[in-house]
Amino acid sequence: MSVLDNVDAATNLAKNNELQLLVFRVSEKEDSAYYAINVFKTREVVEAKNHFLTQIPSAHPLLEGTIILRGLQIPILNLPQWLGVHLTKEEVQCSNILICDFNGIIIGLRIMSAYRVIKKNWNEMHAPDSYRLKEDGVVINDTRLEDGSLCLILDYEKLLADVIPQALVDVDKDVALLHELDIPHKLKTATVLIAEDSKTAQRHLIRLFEKAHIPMRLFDNGKKLMDFISSFGEDAQNKISAIITDIEMPEMSGFTVVKLLKTNPWTNNIPVIVNSSMTGDNNKREAEVLGADGFIDKTKSHNVIPLIIEAMKKYGEE
Repeated sequence: MSVLDNVDAATNLAKNNELQLLVFRVSEKEDSAYYAINVFKTREVVEAKNHFLTQIPSAHPLLEGTIILRGLQIPILNLPQWLGVHLTKEEVQCSNILICDFNGIIIGLRIMSAYRVIKKNWNEMHAPDSYRLKEDGVVINDTRLEDGSLCLILDYEKLLADVIPQALVDVDKDVALLHELDIPHKLKTATVLIAEDSKTAQRHLIRLFEKAHIPMRLFDNGKKLMDFISSFGEDAQNKISAIITDIEMPEMSGFTVVKLLKTNPWTNNIPVIVNSSMTGDNNKREAEVLGADGFIDKTKSHNVIPLIIEAMKKYGEE
């Protein structure tokens, strides 16, 4: 049975502030690290030796080539090399490919072996400031396995930005469209609050709002965002123009953020937009049920400002 079988629905987990992680290794050496990825960003694990790799001339060094799987041409990224691990020819032959879906972008990550699926509460996910000190840091947060081993969660959006940047947001190209928008007075004067733990996604959003001349403030996770909002009390609606939240974050998931905001009379009339790479219909439905005013996938986050404006009209902000 595959390690990806019998997985609970992503939305049921997220609304309980939980997630499921596929734990894997990129080396079989005894002291090699454990890594993990959200199960709902994965499709399957296949043996590398069963799939012919077609190389791409002049490609990024980490882009090994492409394979054909179920009629799709899938780029294969050398995850071990990104992490500073160099596999021998024999190891490559024994390796596996983890097929992932990021916002509808299907890629394969070379790994050595899939270990197993674990369930965690978001408050068991830790994001020490040390991960954020280095501009080129690749770890976004961590957790512990049952035996106490450290398990690292990587910034997969940074990997995509490094190797396939054309798959992500083109802020410069899309900011031009903002000049055609009629931006409400409150959006120019109050502050947009954003909960997002990926430094890559943070950089895109910072540039977007700076170029649109819209005040914004970033938080590394949902708990920090909620702590800040609670400091405003009933004045929150005057100070905050909109809130953008990711779903997957340490300490508090985005679904929990939406639920808390929309059940609090001081914040329930503030537009809340979910900005996530978990773009399945169930997640969109759950966000809507909890009261979110919009849902956008991270590769299209340049559309978030028109979405905020549309939501503000619903609350009488023209």
